[in-house]
Amino acid sequence: MTEKRITIDPITRLEGHGKIEIFLDDKGDVERALLQVPELRGFEQFAVGRPVEEMPRITPRICGVCPTAHHFASTKAVDAVFNVQPTPTALKIRRLIYNAFMMEDHTLHFFFLGGPDFIVGPQAPAADRNILGVIGKVGLEIAGKVIKIRRECRDIINYLGGKVVHPVCGLPGGVSKGLDEEHRLEFLEVAKTSVDFAQFALKIFDDVVLQNKEYVDVVLSEPYKIVTNYMGLVDVNNRVDFYDGDVRYVDTNGKELGRFKHPDYLDHIAEHVEPWSYIKFPFLKKIGWKGFVDGEDTSIYRVAPLARLNTADGMATPQAQEHYEKMYETLGGSPVHNTLAFHWARLIEALQAAEAMVELLEDKSIVDPDIRNIPTETPNEGVGIIEAPRGVLIHHFKTDDRGIIEEANLIVATIHNSAAITMSIEKAAKAFIKGGKVSEGLLNMTEMAFRPYDPCHACGTHALPGDMPLIVNIYDHKGELTQQLRRG
Repeated sequence: MTEKRITIDPITRLEGHGKIEIFLDDKGDVERALLQVPELRGFEQFAVGRPVEEMPRITPRICGVCPTAHHFASTKAVDAVFNVQPTPTALKIRRLIYNAFMMEDHTLHFFFLGGPDFIVGPQAPAADRNILGVIGKVGLEIAGKVIKIRRECRDIINYLGGKVVHPVCGLPGGVSKGLDEEHRLEFLEVAKTSVDFAQFALKIFDDVVLQNKEYVDVVLSEPYKIVTNYMGLVDVNNRVDFYDGDVRYVDTNGKELGRFKHPDYLDHIAEHVEPWSYIKFPFLKKIGWKGFVDGEDTSIYRVAPLARLNTADGMATPQAQEHYEKMYETLGGSPVHNTLAFHWARLIEALQAAEAMVELLEDKSIVDPDIRNIPTETPNEGVGIIEAPRGVLIHHFKTDDRGIIEEANLIVATIHNSAAITMSIEKAAKAFIKGGKVSEGLLNMTEMAFRPYDPCHACGTHALPGDMPLIVNIYDHKGELTQQLRRG
């Protein structure tokens, strides 16, 4: 019996490259679907032989979408290598930059990448499922607000970080630039506007998705639901923390399975390898690899916005907490396993980031000139963990006594979700592709299973080959090509 095969190459509206291979039985139903990432992963090797203090300026080159996450993960790892803590003011500045980044990045995903599936419609013509289609639906005025708030948040990153795309401010023990009173007041107004915009984005989500029964049914539907464990950073009160805190993970019922400090991550996380992809598949070490299966016994866990909310007991800011409670009340309590709810959680996190910016900038001590503790100890080994928009991001460096890297390990946020993304794609494909019937709309409904994770395969594979054609090949049961759809 010869398999029938559908190839979606590349998958769309994500960072980096990837393809979906769908194998059909002789009835035309989905037998298996695989997420394949055909890019070479090699960045860890590039780091060997480099002075470790250079890494906060090298690792942001992994990705132009989330360089701020890599910058501060490396900065925190370098702090640990030199056994030095940033000053209180430096920590506030780092947190300010990082919350500005989370705010603008979450806005980018909702309006440009994930949002078109809802705002324009999951089976709308492919040419309309993009930011231009969103503008056509919500209007130029709203589009202008999106562009303006992202620009203003990026201005904060640019001023304090030194560069907006690849920040250079992080130093072992602090930051390279402080904040003056004039800019504190200027950025405070941006922060307050960001709170208003985050509330506005949540209102759009409520109007477009939550008030549309058809969309709510899609969010709650079985094709977009897998039951997994969850992992994220939490503060001392088990509230969502983007920058620091313990790593906590909970089971499929929301019960704490484990909690660890950053240097101990290898005691809790292991990685499985498959021959059909360059990406690895992390799992919970204490449970052991049980395959690509969900349910109460699974060792698969998820990260990123919904996972962070499922892992925590609440949000760290009051307005975000109100929306957190509304989400769980609407969706039946924590944890929520509905993958499309990542989009809602992402907007709640944007609101927390905006509120945190206001809190930091209302604290006048943020202009204190004491912005660095100079390292005095011999470098050795350090781990830095931060919450990238796409989930837990781990940078781990080992050096000689001169600070030259001998070994580097990066577990990038998307990689934590790689098994779950594969499972989500397969479940959606099995639900929507029946009897060999294939259309652009059905393929997009399958792709919708990975977009909520906001995957970044540029981060996960760092990164060849770099071209972006789209070819969908459809084969008959004899393995012969019967149709080819091209885009781009």
